Amino acid sequence: MDDFYSEQEQWERFKGWLRDNGLWLLAGVLIGVGLLYGWNAYKARVERRAVEASSKYQEALDAFDRNDKTRAFTLIDELHRDYASSPYADQADLAAARAHVFNNELPKAADRLSAVMNGSKDVELRLVARLRLSQVQLAQGKPDDALATLAAATPGGFAPRFAELRGDILLAKNDRAGALREYRSARTSSAPGVIDEASVDLKIGDLLADGVIAK
Repeated sequence: MDDFYSEQEQWERFKGWLRDNGLWLLAGVLIGVGLLYGWNAYKARVERRAVEASSKYQEALDAFDRNDKTRAFTLIDELHRDYASSPYADQADLAAARAHVFNNELPKAADRLSAVMNGSKDVELRLVARLRLSQVQLAQGKPDDALATLAAATPGGFAPRFAELRGDILLAKNDRAGALREYRSARTSSAPGVIDEASVDLKIGDLLADGVIAK
């Protein structure tokens, strides 16, 4: 009997505690449910906007493929207006820069690439933009600017591509020994698929055939 009354007393105490604290307990549950709902709604919105940005980016690429540049650039402007923080906005600028290069609009291409190089949150996209900007500067007849653009960043896994491009720039400056050194660096430091190894081998072979010795 003593055990029975002990349990009964405990139950009565619990009911008393529940009467005194039930409102706060209910409020805590409701707040928890509200936070969970809000988090799920936020995730759903982020995912929806990512899908929308991806779709608009693909539409822009399709427009470029159709040679409908007006539509493509309109879509890219919309990406920047509505999804400026999305990586698709940066990728769209890379595609736009390529179109500008094809149209020989090198200053416009340089502007697009500079924007990605300086503003993208994605490290790899910034490096890709830097490489392409350096190529554009070389095409503009600005080899020293092109070298400075490459020198202003740590290339990481892009090191072989940086080295090959430095070789191209030095060759344009008629520094053939320096070009050979950079091509060899690109060739020896490259993992498979990072650069076109056959192309770099041809560049090295041409310089060696001319009797060039790397410094």
